Amino acid sequence: MCDWGEGVISAKPSTELIMNGKAPNGVNYELKMKKILTAILLFFSVANFAQTIDESWIREHYTKKEIMIPMRDGVKLFTAIYAPKDNTEKHAILICRTPYSCAPYGEDKITRFLYRLHWKEFLKENYIMVFQDVRGTFMSEGEFVGARPFITNKKTNKDIDEASDTYDSVDWLVKNITNNNEKVGVHGISYPGFYAAMAALSGHPAIKAVSPQAPSIEQFFGDDIHHNGAFMLPHIFSFFTKFNAPRPKPRKQWAKEFQYYTNDSYKFYLETGAIKNFTKLTGDSSKDWNEIMQHPNYDEYWKAQDVRNFCYNIKPAVLIVGGLFDEDNCYGAWNLYKAIEKQSPKTNNKIAMGPWSHGQWNRNKHEKTYLGNIRFGSNTEEYFEQNITLPFFNYYLIGIGNIDSMAEATIFFSGENKWRKLNSFPPKEIISTPIYLNENSALSFTKPSAENKFTSYTSDPAKPVPYCEGVKSRTDEYMTDDQRFASTRTDVLVFKTEKLENNITLAGTITADLKVSISTTDADFIVKIIDVFPDKFEYDTLVYGNGNGENYLMDAYQMLVRGEVMRGKFRNSFEKPEPFEPNKTSIVKFELPDVAHTFKKGHQIMIQIQSSWFPLVDRNPQVFTDIYHCDDKDFVKSDIKIYHDANNASSIILPILK
Repeated sequence: MCDWGEGVISAKPSTELIMNGKAPNGVNYELKMKKILTAILLFFSVANFAQTIDESWIREHYTKKEIMIPMRDGVKLFTAIYAPKDNTEKHAILICRTPYSCAPYGEDKITRFLYRLHWKEFLKENYIMVFQDVRGTFMSEGEFVGARPFITNKKTNKDIDEASDTYDSVDWLVKNITNNNEKVGVHGISYPGFYAAMAALSGHPAIKAVSPQAPSIEQFFGDDIHHNGAFMLPHIFSFFTKFNAPRPKPRKQWAKEFQYYTNDSYKFYLETGAIKNFTKLTGDSSKDWNEIMQHPNYDEYWKAQDVRNFCYNIKPAVLIVGGLFDEDNCYGAWNLYKAIEKQSPKTNNKIAMGPWSHGQWNRNKHEKTYLGNIRFGSNTEEYFEQNITLPFFNYYLIGIGNIDSMAEATIFFSGENKWRKLNSFPPKEIISTPIYLNENSALSFTKPSAENKFTSYTSDPAKPVPYCEGVKSRTDEYMTDDQRFASTRTDVLVFKTEKLENNITLAGTITADLKVSISTTDADFIVKIIDVFPDKFEYDTLVYGNGNGENYLMDAYQMLVRGEVMRGKFRNSFEKPEPFEPNKTSIVKFELPDVAHTFKKGHQIMIQIQSSWFPLVDRNPQVFTDIYHCDDKDFVKSDIKIYHDANNASSIILPILK
């Protein structure tokens, strides 16, 4: 520690001895003092970063209060406030609104999230940390509505939404918490990411910075409930049977979970059968499930829940955060950023995407240097914390540091395993380039010239293609999983390039443009973009460490880079589905969520095409019908042809960064 009365601080020579900024011995004193002061500041910065934040530290430095904050319609929301005991300065407020509970309840109990996750870095800066049970959940009053629609023109106190609840909460906090600086930040991951997005729409002048992270922003095209109209069955069934159980009055505990008769996820979902059988299992316990069953197509119900329809005139700075391999909300992060860029161009809106699964950057139980079998060579969460999220909130809420070095888009590119700072995303330098399916399972940038060529397979709903190898529930890492297990199936088509002579980097949206015919009136189409590693490939453990500790064979590994499903009947319109005319050629064109990946020299690009991805996605009966209400007997086989000839050239349009 420095003694401020002696030593370096008192070593300054008198002003009479300084001539033109130099001491008599010729030393540039001013430069030397700048270096000394920089070293002192760095010392205290490092010392601050090195503090051990645990429960005892929080009890020593913070006081917890529990408050029921009134909303404009009289409903009160349970709010836990952790305020610094230090009253020598005013503090910023950082709030997370959540449907997942503020537990543990009781002013003598401290949530472990404060000291186990990256929020502990905000404690070191003396933020006032606030957690709130959203309306209708746990200890808050009112009725819960999943993805409650935003009301653009509120006219009475009964016109409430999550934006108004945020406004009322923030208004109460800045007026009632002592020693706050009237600057508020809102953040959250997943569902709380949705509430953070709603905060950006609230219009409260005290909200200066908002960070929706892995936000769920819409429910029909790419986030939790549907992907291009296909139902994400196991995710929604398991979530709703637990989360949407009736709550006649506030409670402190989660509802009892649904009891599965087997741990084999594939077996359970296949044997349970049609969607209507799952509805019988939920009974009347899930209002949201039953509402979904009444809206099989893209209608006003879904449009009202799409945050992207309301991203106008956003005042606070926004930092969108997501994972390249987010198994739940990969779509949301990319597309919320794009919506704000388009609808609110004056907003200081930035995006950061790392090589993570859902919320992985804020989970202690996950290593931050790998995901599944894929290794990244650095602690990506630490980089994010110290270079992006902490500087962002510090700058806008407490006025320290700067964000000059924070790019518009800070994106980790897998494959090459490095962060890139970009002026936009997608970058302006991308060239949309079709790569064509060809004969003999070839994949080439050359368009096919032969006539009447196709590759076919039979899709059997009784034997759907599994989304991962082995018997297990949905995993965090399936989006980087090895796809060799699928390559050997007769109902999966495989197309592959020769070994690449140069690196190819993708940055943006991939579009599948398929020319198909089917023997029935409906089918799904799953397209997977895969990075095939070279033979005898091994990670250098000096660079990449030991990964997850398992000695998995990376020789010729087939890494899933991106996969997406398209429900065929929505190929022309999500509002008005159409049947296929059997055995007639049709176009099935759809987008896959954005990617940031480099296929290295010596690797190969592979495309896999299939018509089931089970149980990740519900089975299509392969007849044109209301899938939510059809019977087990309605499921039939379909013979599917994918064309690759001069007149019907199927391709995958790649966003290649030059």
